Amino acid sequence: MREQLQNEGVRVLIVEDEKGLAESMRRGLVREGFVVDVVHDGVSGLWAATEFSYDVAILDIMLPGLNGYQVLKQIREREIWTPVIMLTAKDGEYDQTDAFDLGADDYLTKPFSFMVLVARLRALIRRGAPERPNKITVGSLVLDPARRTVTRDGELIKLTAREFSLLTYLMRNAGSVVGKFDILSNVWDAAYEGSENVVEVYIGYLRKKIDAPYGLQTLRTVRGMGYRLDADTTA
Repeated sequence: MREQLQNEGVRVLIVEDEKGLAESMRRGLVREGFVVDVVHDGVSGLWAATEFSYDVAILDIMLPGLNGYQVLKQIREREIWTPVIMLTAKDGEYDQTDAFDLGADDYLTKPFSFMVLVARLRALIRRGAPERPNKITVGSLVLDPARRTVTRDGELIKLTAREFSLLTYLMRNAGSVVGKFDILSNVWDAAYEGSENVVEVYIGYLRKKIDAPYGLQTLRTVRGMGYRLDADTTA
């Protein structure tokens, strides 16, 4: 009863195309004291998240119209910081990584326990909407986590989601050497079982985008140790 009272007035948006599951979640959350809105496609989900204020959103990945990744990306680009828990029937490290890269706050794989869902929701609500992330600057390189943009001397650099995540990690550790294992654990996944050479490949991709066009060598290999991102130096 006490927890139900704590949930009173807490607004939850459910974006789920499986209508039976959506209704089951809605009924259960209403019994727990939440105020719940439900929509069944990505376009309606984006509209609801933009037009109304919610304390937390439950967003499925596989949706008609716009998928969950697209909805999440667009609401974050619009500087809407409602905590989001992603739902998916898939169970793969790349789904989780992509969701967190785009700004998800938590992740559940179907099928899941309703009480686990409630516990996760309460944890997100207690945490509240995050503040807009600060820009990260290393020399003339500027990364904006909120808008998911990277610029060098004001010129926009287009990166893939994985390249963006790798650069974010390197910039947060600018001036320090980071090893391949650290990068794999923080940018890929602790359970990643592929070749560690993938790090070298993506380092090469980044160099071609953030350094080579500008005549710079800021992303360096430290032999036998890893990689280090420095402020601007002329090639």
